[in-house]
Amino acid sequence: MKDYDVTKIKNIALAGHNGSGKTSLAEAILYKAGASDRLGKTADGTTVCDYDPEEIKRCISIGTSLASFEYNDFKVNLLDTPGLFDFASEMTEGIRASDTVMITVSAKSGVKVGARKAYAEAEKQGKSKMFVVTKIDDKSANFFNVLTELKTVFGPTVCPVVVPVVSNHQIVSYVNLIEMKAYKYDEKGNAIETDMPTAEISEKFEYRIDGLIGAVSEAVAETSDELMEKFFEGEEFTQKELIDGIHDGMNRGIITPVVCTSSTELAGIDMLLKEIELLLPSPHEVETEDSEVKCDVSEPMSAYVFKTVADPFVGKMSFIRVMSGTLKSNSEVKNATSGNTEKIGKLCTLCGKKQTEVSYATAGDIVVATKISANTGDTLCDSAKMVEFAPMDFPKPCYSMAVKAKAQGDEAKISTSMQRLTEEDPTLTYIQDDNTKEQILSGLGEQHIEVAVAKLKNKFGVDVNLTVPKIAYKETIRKKVKVEGKHKKQSGGHGQYGHVWIEFEPCVSDTLVFEEKVFGGAVPKNYFPAVQKGLEESTKKGVLAGCQVVGLKAILVDGSYHPVDSSEMAFKTAASIAYKEGLRKADPVMLEPVGRLKVTAPDDNTGDIMGELNKRRGRVLGMEPVSHGVTTIEAEVPVREMHDFALYLRQVTRGLGSFTLDFERYEQLPANLLTEVISSVNSEN
Repeated sequence: MKDYDVTKIKNIALAGHNGSGKTSLAEAILYKAGASDRLGKTADGTTVCDYDPEEIKRCISIGTSLASFEYNDFKVNLLDTPGLFDFASEMTEGIRASDTVMITVSAKSGVKVGARKAYAEAEKQGKSKMFVVTKIDDKSANFFNVLTELKTVFGPTVCPVVVPVVSNHQIVSYVNLIEMKAYKYDEKGNAIETDMPTAEISEKFEYRIDGLIGAVSEAVAETSDELMEKFFEGEEFTQKELIDGIHDGMNRGIITPVVCTSSTELAGIDMLLKEIELLLPSPHEVETEDSEVKCDVSEPMSAYVFKTVADPFVGKMSFIRVMSGTLKSNSEVKNATSGNTEKIGKLCTLCGKKQTEVSYATAGDIVVATKISANTGDTLCDSAKMVEFAPMDFPKPCYSMAVKAKAQGDEAKISTSMQRLTEEDPTLTYIQDDNTKEQILSGLGEQHIEVAVAKLKNKFGVDVNLTVPKIAYKETIRKKVKVEGKHKKQSGGHGQYGHVWIEFEPCVSDTLVFEEKVFGGAVPKNYFPAVQKGLEESTKKGVLAGCQVVGLKAILVDGSYHPVDSSEMAFKTAASIAYKEGLRKADPVMLEPVGRLKVTAPDDNTGDIMGELNKRRGRVLGMEPVSHGVTTIEAEVPVREMHDFALYLRQVTRGLGSFTLDFERYEQLPANLLTEVISSVNSEN
C-alpha cells in the first residue's frame, strides 16, 4: 500500500440542502479523478455513494458514505452526507471527520435551509468551508444571483474563484480568477483554454470581471499585513500569493471560496480538483480539539470513531479518523471512552461499497475497522498516552411511533436488531414505555422512522407495524369517602368471610398510601397485609377507563371477621369491593401527562408557533432570544397534542426550528375530552 504524508491528505465533507447535487458532484469528482469508470446517476441508482437499497429506492442519500481516492499523489477522503433533516446526525458525523466542508448550492434554487444548516455546523465544529454552485448548466440557473445571495446570507468572507461567462443565457466559458484564464469544455468534460471574455461577449461581464478580481484581491489582502500593504499600493498579487492567501484564509475561517460546476457535463470539475489540491487545508494545518494531540505520524496513536454501520454480512463497521500516530491492523488499542481494550482486526478503505484492505492508517487519514466493540463517539488510543476527544452533539429524537412485530415470536429479534440500529444511528432510540408497556421507536421525523423500519426488514428480516403511541393516562379522586366492603360466601364446609370499612381520600403520591386505624381488634392485624395487597392490585385499574390510579390514600378504619370462615383471600376480595364502590363515590377524574416544551425557531415564526400551541391547549410561559434572529419559546403542553408537532415545526420553519419535550407532571383532563379519551383507551385495551 502507498504511504501518504499528512500534507498529502484531504478530508472533505459534502453537505447542503437535499437535492442540491451533493451525490452527483461526488460522482463527477470520482469519475474525473479516475476512481470510477462510469458517471452514475442518482435517478438510476447507479452512483458510487448512494448504494444502500433504501437510497436507490428513494433516490436520496440516507447515510454518510466514504469515497476515498488518489489524485496527483494526494489521497482524498470524500464524505457524502445526506441533505434531509431526518438524517441530520449523518451530516454531523461527516463534518466531524472532515477538515473542509464543501457546501453545495443549486444555481437554480439558491441558498436553502440545508446550506445554512451545513454552514452553521461547519462553523460550530471549526471547519474550513467552500461553496460549490451546482447545476450551472440548467436553463433557469443564475450564478450571479446566487453569488449575491451567498454574500448577503454568509457575509463578506464569500470569495468567488471560478465563475461562468454567460451570453444569451448560455455558458460560453468558465473563468478561473486565480489563474486569470478562461476554459471551455468539450462533450467529455475536457477543458480547452479559450480567450478571456470581452465586452462583445457580454456587455456587463467586463465590469463584473473587474469587480470579481477586486473581490478576490481584497479577500486575500485581509490574510496578512504584507499583502494588505501591497493591495493598498495598487500592486497585483501573484498567482502564488493568491493561492497561499486563500489557503491561509480558508484555514482561519476568513475566506469561503465559491466555485461553479456542472456534474452532468463535467464542466469545472477539473478546476475543482485543482482547488482541492491547492486551497484546502491538510489535516496537519488544522488544530485538533485536544491541543496536546498533534497530527503527526511520530506521535502516540489516537483516533476517533465518528460513525458506525450495522452490516448484516460484514458485521459492525466502525469509521475511524486517525488523529495522530499510526493505527495498525491486528493490534490492540485502548478505548479511552469505555476503558476496554479493543482488538483491531481487519482495516480497509472504502470507495462507496468497494472495500480495499489496508494494513495501517496514519495520522490524518480515515479508515474502517470491522467487528470491534467501540461505538460512535469513542476515542481509541495508545495505552502509553491516554486521551479522550469530546463527543458529538446530535439532535434529540422528537418523533415517536409504537412498534409491534407482525409475526408472533419476533419480539426478541426486534430488540436485538434495534440495538444494532441505535448503535448505527445516535438519533434513534428504542425503549419500552413503563406505563403503556409499548415498544417506542423515536427519531427525527416520519421518514427517519420509515427508513429504520425498512432497514429492520431488509437487513435483519424483521417486519413490524407502526402505530401512534398510547398516552399514559391515569385516574385519581377529588373527595373523601367512607365505604364498606363485604365478601361473604357459603358453599358447604368452610365459607369465606371478609368485612372492611375503608376511608378513601386524595393525596400527593404516585403509589397507594395505606394506613390502618382499627380499634378493638375488629379486623385482626394478620389480615392488614391482605387488605393492603387487595387495594394495591385494584389501583392498577381505575373505574373510568381502567387506567392506573394515583394520588389515593386508603385508611382501614373498621370491619369484622369470622373465626372460621375469614381468610386472607376473603379480606383481599372485600378490600377490592370497597375500592370499586369508594372510587365511584369519590368524584373520579382522568389525568393526562403534561410536558415542558422548549422550541427554538426564527423570530419570523414565533407568532405562528404560539398560535399553534394555543390550539394544542398549551400555556406559553415565556420567550428568550438565543442568538440573532432566533428565539426560544417555553411552554407547557399536554403530551396527547404533541405527536405530530415535529412535522408541523419543520414545515412552518422550513427545517430551521427544533424542540425538546420533557415530562413535567400530570394534570386533570378537561371534562369536554373525557368521553373521547375513555372511548379511545377502552378501544386500545
